[in-house]
Amino acid sequence: MSLDLAVGDRRLALRHQRLGWWSLALFAGLGLALETLHGLKAGLYLDVSNDTRRLLWTLAHAHGALLGVLHVLYGLTLHTTPGSPFTSRCLILAGLLLPAGFFLGGIDVYAGDPGLGILLVPVGGVALVTALVRMALATQVAVVAVDRRGAGADAAKRR
Repeated sequence: MSLDLAVGDRRLALRHQRLGWWSLALFAGLGLALETLHGLKAGLYLDVSNDTRRLLWTLAHAHGALLGVLHVLYGLTLHTTPGSPFTSRCLILAGLLLPAGFFLGGIDVYAGDPGLGILLVPVGGVALVTALVRMALATQVAVVAVDRRGAGADAAKRR
């Protein structure tokens, strides 16, 4: 592994950790705002006619916070696993599209159906699954590389 690749992975790791912590702060704030709407018994949020809005905004909060955690975990994983710009972009895209799609879908609700913003959710979902599969495969490659290095070290010790 070249020094440039290590520096690139370090930058990628820091980017995802920073993005993850800011996402957690943002979506914790959204959760606090939703709890405030609930506590104030705001009709905009609690009326039966706004059930879809309440569900979608709760999903935006939950998905945003979970994706924030995934960004931090991906940043930490890059300390032991080679990074990929494509995986990084997929995770960033998912972190934007999933919560945004749920939130925007809840702004204008039409007779119980979400607004057009909900169309962002499937694209974000595909990006998330793509990133997760690529992360899982990268950790598998890293395990095989460690096993091979370990086998070489064991052989050297026996000599």
